[in-house]
Amino acid sequence: MIMSKSFSGHTKVGRNILHNIEQRLIQRYSRWIPLWLETYHLTLMTIIWSVGTIGFGYLARSSWHWLWGTAVMIILQYLTDLFDGAIGRQRNTGLVKWGYYMDHFLDYIFLCALLIGYAFVIPNKFFNMYFFILAILGAFMVNSYLAFAASNRFRIAFFGIGPTEVRLIFLVVNVLLIIFGKTYLAWTLPGILIISTLGLIVTVYSTQQELWLLDMREKSKLPNKNNNES
Repeated sequence: MIMSKSFSGHTKVGRNILHNIEQRLIQRYSRWIPLWLETYHLTLMTIIWSVGTIGFGYLARSSWHWLWGTAVMIILQYLTDLFDGAIGRQRNTGLVKWGYYMDHFLDYIFLCALLIGYAFVIPNKFFNMYFFILAILGAFMVNSYLAFAASNRFRIAFFGIGPTEVRLIFLVVNVLLIIFGKTYLAWTLPGILIISTLGLIVTVYSTQQELWLLDMREKSKLPNKNNNES
């Protein structure tokens, strides 16, 4: 009888650069979350932040200053995402499998909402490049989920870069858009595309190498068929 491995989607492998700071934030401020606000409420709030992000992007067509609202949405999504799992563990009210599914699916929805919001203000000549950036960023998520399915180890931080650092990059890009408008897109978008593509190549290579080694270790434990037949 083959025993299935226990689900470990609620535990993460690898640490991002800001991990220690985040843990201090959780320890210090999680008790401030009111008791009526449950972990699944925090998770589902990403829907609100996603709608707000698209709305502020649409309004930014008339004034770039509406993108300050987008910055607020990024910060709020980060905070609810940071505390939802912690609240579930502290109160023992977490929904592990539901939380894994909804948390990461809504993370992808929020990423799409960000890119849709910016699409309202980015000139048409950058749209092809913009599409490739969406594809590359989505591929990072696909890589994490496929690797988890293969290894039962959920890694969302690679080489110290995780969702928190990605949100920080979006915040910086957002502020630069407000300050400089479209003038800096001609060199920043190609740079983002090149760096993210190289990062994806390195990440995929590292992931497949790790899975290869796991396969080889399992293979070495199997009895030699030729020896058994002799």
